[in-house]
Amino acid sequence: MEKHYQEAARLLRDAYQGTPLLPLRDWLEPTDMVGAYAVQEINTRFWEAQGRKIVGRKAGLTAKAVQKQLGVDQPDFGVLFDDMEVADGGILSPTRCIQPKAEAEIAFILGAALTSPDTTPGEVAAAVATVHAAIEIVDSRIADWKIAFADTVADNGSSAFYVLAKDGLPLDGLDLEGAPMAMTINGETVSTGIGAAALGSPLNAAAWLASTLAERGEPLRAGDVLLAGALGPMVALTPGDHVETTVGGIGTCSFTYGETQ
Repeated sequence: MEKHYQEAARLLRDAYQGTPLLPLRDWLEPTDMVGAYAVQEINTRFWEAQGRKIVGRKAGLTAKAVQKQLGVDQPDFGVLFDDMEVADGGILSPTRCIQPKAEAEIAFILGAALTSPDTTPGEVAAAVATVHAAIEIVDSRIADWKIAFADTVADNGSSAFYVLAKDGLPLDGLDLEGAPMAMTINGETVSTGIGAAALGSPLNAAAWLASTLAERGEPLRAGDVLLAGALGPMVALTPGDHVETTVGGIGTCSFTYGETQ
């Protein structure tokens, strides 16, 4: 089985060169959580050995409708590496992507570690240093986004890049659940949502993530970035797109996908 996982991990790494794979059915059943995280872990360790540094985690599948679509009853997670951040207002080259989509999120930067497998939303709140509007640029190494749960987990949560608003706010006094989100591309609104879309509250998603990682012996640390899940529908990107997200009461961030026309 380990050989199977190693092979699936290698195929996913190779797909980053730009040629996506068919779904991983020869290696993983659609809902094989254990196998999918084993494949993700192989690549995480591989990339760390290549010099990439882990700077946080992302929660995915935080919307109940998406969980239902993929036949699971819980979110998933992926690893954020230092080279995945795009500066607020910066440019992301299309040569670094395959079939990217943008989604608006709320992100936390932690001021303290979260080490309990029973982390509560209140404990997350106490550990948060700053709250940021964020954009996650997801991508899939699986052709045409034909993913099952095991495909996206093995593929590092279908992660690619992320943007954080340069200026974060302290959590105290913010309405995370009620915060309205609007994402525009080239000035046109393409996605709207609300903070409660992420498991009822971004703090719930963060608590799930912290507990899950602590249980696996990889707890979140002070300074980690935590992407707490999409607040609205994701939108496919076309070269030249300028993407901006505003989360009411929290902030605004943006990036351009390729040089502006």
